Amino acid sequence: MSTYAELQAQIKKLQEQAEQVKAKELETVIAEIKKKISEYDLTAEQLGFASTSKKTTKKATAKDSTVMYKNGDLTWSGATRGRKPDWVKEILEAGGDIEEYRVK
Repeated sequence: MSTYAELQAQIKKLQEQAEQVKAKELETVIAEIKKKISEYDLTAEQLGFASTSKKTTKKATAKDSTVMYKNGDLTWSGATRGRKPDWVKEILEAGGDIEEYRVK
């Protein structure tokens, strides 16, 4: 029967061997994966990896949901920070009432 220390030494030796085998196999696995990605023209998004464009899209969607004024395809959140869009300025300068364009 082995002692605890002997078993721990065997475990350590086996772990080192496993890491060596893994390192050798990893090269082949990576090469196979790269080949498939290239063969099928896969994107990071298709593989389930996060992309920055998704985050940007989510932020844009959140902003779109706060539209208070709309004139055709033109929209404005009504935010007090920043500049008013040109289409809003034109309406106000012409004496128009921006409230007529409020989204209900």
